[in-house]
Amino acid sequence: MTTTSDKVEIDPELRDAAKRWIDSDIDPASQAELREVLRAAQAGNVASIADLRDRMNGSLRFGTGGMRGPRRAGPNGINRSVLTRTAAGLARWLLDRGDRGKRVMIGRDARHSAEEHCEDVAGVLAGAGFEVLVLPRPLPTPVLAFSVQEWNAAAGVQITASHNHADDSGCKVYLAGGSQVIPPADSEIEESIASAPAPSSIPRQPWWSVLDDEPVRRYITRVARPASRMPRDLRIAATPLHGVGKSTLVEALNASGFSDVHVVAEQSDPDPDFSTVEYPNPEEPGTADALLGLAHERGVDLAIALDPDADRCAIGARQHDGAWRMLDGNEIGVLLGTHIIAELDRTEIPRPVVATTMVSSSMLQAVAEQHCVRFEETQVGFKWLARAGSATNHELVFAYEEALGQAVLPGVVRDKDGISAAVLAADLAQSLKSEGRTLFDLLDELQIQHGVHQTDQVSVRVGDVSRIATMMEKVRADPPAKIADHVVDPVDYLPQVDLLALEGRGIRVLLRPSGTESKLKTYLEVVEPVLEDVGLAEARAQARSRLTTVREHVRTLLSDYP
Repeated sequence: MTTTSDKVEIDPELRDAAKRWIDSDIDPASQAELREVLRAAQAGNVASIADLRDRMNGSLRFGTGGMRGPRRAGPNGINRSVLTRTAAGLARWLLDRGDRGKRVMIGRDARHSAEEHCEDVAGVLAGAGFEVLVLPRPLPTPVLAFSVQEWNAAAGVQITASHNHADDSGCKVYLAGGSQVIPPADSEIEESIASAPAPSSIPRQPWWSVLDDEPVRRYITRVARPASRMPRDLRIAATPLHGVGKSTLVEALNASGFSDVHVVAEQSDPDPDFSTVEYPNPEEPGTADALLGLAHERGVDLAIALDPDADRCAIGARQHDGAWRMLDGNEIGVLLGTHIIAELDRTEIPRPVVATTMVSSSMLQAVAEQHCVRFEETQVGFKWLARAGSATNHELVFAYEEALGQAVLPGVVRDKDGISAAVLAADLAQSLKSEGRTLFDLLDELQIQHGVHQTDQVSVRVGDVSRIATMMEKVRADPPAKIADHVVDPVDYLPQVDLLALEGRGIRVLLRPSGTESKLKTYLEVVEPVLEDVGLAEARAQARSRLTTVREHVRTLLSDYP
């Protein structure tokens, strides 16, 4: 019950803005939802006023990866009207670039309202004069990114919230060639969206074509790795985490000769509520428990977890003691990168380059230098990784980021692709199995050669986003001279990117604002050489100890910059 003390007057401007949005909304269900919030707010309910203010504050932004947000009514949520205006803004931007009449590809995942949102976007783009081709069913994001390039489209839109919570929705936008948007295109599209008319007045036409499974067939043909002379006897456990990756993953593995694939039954089919996991992100602790349980039960050789839209891949394997463990993103990145580099001798690529981001482990660089392969370090995000090598006329052959994103066939999918990464991981695990080795054996060898690289993260979540900028300013103005008794020097990457590095011998601490959450993120790495008189086990123990000390020091440091 609302008491008198809980009632306040609603701001007339907020009330009028909500009424205008309701009047222009194209979805009766969203109109009713926002009308009920407005009714409660006008009655003086404090919580409802705060809810209405949040829904109307306009903070939902279009960025280089598109947009994601809560599925709810109002301009600060993902709904039919917001995506209609987004499609109209994208259409206007493409028209201004001279792309009238060109193809646009549209795909979707299996989240709530995804099909409806897909039709809204397709209708707006068709109404703007584009040839709109819609993928036939819920499919992985990499299939859409591949299709943009394969069908020579001017752009592509995937309706997805990737690995976000079940209550979220969104879209990813790809430009010609199948790569993500980069500045200044992102801000230009955002400005075009902001100037779009009211949703109810945006023209829409049902003039789009729904494709058959040809995009999937072409994609699988390109990402499959033909079986070599060695037997394909690898046993695999996999989970799509209630997403859309199962059939495409299994088909790609089968096309590569891997037929012994076991899928976690309770997570195999699309479920927009992600009923068996708290958060559908394979990075989150516990999310892969069912997968590892199946791997142990079936006695397989490799465990694979995709995120719900299948653009990220997590890998698990049996350790030397028999216990199963999921590898972290940096471990997966260096293992797959090493496999790609080892294969370069059998290719005709004259100027190959491998890449990772500034906040990922430095081990891939050491491997690349050992094999005389060019290495590049880019800003955070696959929009930058996919373009590595372009400035120096090198051909990108592999890229990864620590958050489980891998591009193992950048010429086929110019973005992270969990399915082609899973196929490559199976190929690597098969090669090792034929030699009586495992992924952890290869990881041991790499650490002996290049040192133990231990990584971690420390994040500070804030209620007021402006506090992040204040904290960054204070650290820049007064950087620490030492971290856990290690002398460090500051390296500031402004204005190119808002990132500050504190670097010393065998230690790196990188601070940056999160691009998707209200967090200040710090990335930690310590490197411990493996000496003959120390051994790998002792070096790992020393690295873990040093990393623990660094982590606690960084937490204390950040608490001193309120």
